[in-house]
Amino acid sequence: MSLRYGLLGLLAEGPASGYDLARRFQEVLGSVWPAQHPKIYAELNRLAADGLIEVDSEGPRRRKAYRITDDGLAEVKLWLAAGEVDHTLRVQSLLRSVFFWLMDPEDLRRHLDQEAAHFTQEAARYEAYAAAKDRGEFGDTPQTRSLRVAIEAGARLYRALADWAEWAKTATGKQDQPGGQP
Repeated sequence: MSLRYGLLGLLAEGPASGYDLARRFQEVLGSVWPAQHPKIYAELNRLAADGLIEVDSEGPRRRKAYRITDDGLAEVKLWLAAGEVDHTLRVQSLLRSVFFWLMDPEDLRRHLDQEAAHFTQEAARYEAYAAAKDRGEFGDTPQTRSLRVAIEAGARLYRALADWAEWAKTATGKQDQPGGQP
């Protein structure tokens, strides 16, 4: 259901095509909330059928730009104000960590090096985006201020996961020692 509200929120900024929405989703939320083109287009069709968005314009090759309706704006605002939030985090890296004891120590070290590098790279990407926002490169609007808050969360989450991967290399290194525990 969150894809629905993510699309409504993006359309609240202004009309956009499915392609533009997919690009924007990837740019803003890609590594924390991925959405593939087919899912986006299917959800746009559902939103249109529900009267929450409508076609704003049609361009070459039947490219449609959508805009949010008043009902759609009311729906996304209701969702934002709702008390229930799904706090579930699905981080495959953490699921795998439960079973590190099954890995060969050298494979585990290599895996954790890759994890640390990946999370460090993602944190740096978010931090660079945050710095651009802080320099005012995107203006100072309610939308950019909200986006800055989200970017900070992404940067902090990835930085924490990078730190975790570095720590895990030390913690799991005890497996190599006689009597060591994971």
